Amino acid sequence: MSEVVHVGVDDGIATLELDSPGNRNALGATLVEQFGSALRRVADDPGVRGVVLTHTGGTFCAGADLSEALKSGMSVEDASAHGTRSMIDLMRTILEMPKPVIARIDGHVRAGGLGLIGAADIVLAGPSCTFALTEARLGLAPSVISLVLLPRLTARASGRYFLSGETFDSATAVRLGLVTESFATSDDLAAGQETVLAGIRRSSPQGLAASKALTTAAVLAQFEESAAARAEESASLFSSEEARAGMAAFLSKQRPPWDLTADPA
Repeated sequence: MSEVVHVGVDDGIATLELDSPGNRNALGATLVEQFGSALRRVADDPGVRGVVLTHTGGTFCAGADLSEALKSGMSVEDASAHGTRSMIDLMRTILEMPKPVIARIDGHVRAGGLGLIGAADIVLAGPSCTFALTEARLGLAPSVISLVLLPRLTARASGRYFLSGETFDSATAVRLGLVTESFATSDDLAAGQETVLAGIRRSSPQGLAASKALTTAAVLAQFEESAAARAEESASLFSSEEARAGMAAFLSKQRPPWDLTADPA
């Protein structure tokens, strides 16, 4: 099995790097297994004070890798259900971890990638970041990732970007409440990360765990209350004829039948 999640520990900070740029760090079986295992391992390591989640390539994470599941012989419904369970487990693990998780991203963030940063405690974004919630264009909805996005985003932000599918940048993501801080250059991003980590290194493990619990309590309560309903909703949408048409159009780079935009002149 190839290594697609690299783990390193330096001066009390564990870095987890998603390294599957060929499929835009999509959440396939291998990456999910290694990522979940790494999260659990560093959560139990008394030498780790905090966790940095980062990536290689131009995309932080493109969400579930349904193509991998489909190639293995799964139906669309089974593949989507498997991806949903994996996404819920990863987000819950990040939220429940008694150590701060800092997402350092400098690339495109889509679908489940937004769920990962929504679950993180601190999100630092570089100049190459773009964000979009395009599920509605495929006949779907950001059902499962809404568990962590709705508590972070302002009501007006979710009302706009869940519906429009527009792409937005890091500065906008800060204003919406999705990103903690954005940076104009890669060097600034690195410096910003070090500022945050310096504070974490000065904090006690008990203090960090108790403080994180205060910030995640409401999110986790709603998460547990709504996770099953959101998973059921996601399954229903994926099994619909409209979603099948949307995914087929996406894979063939064609417009879905409901797209009313005018042809370019």
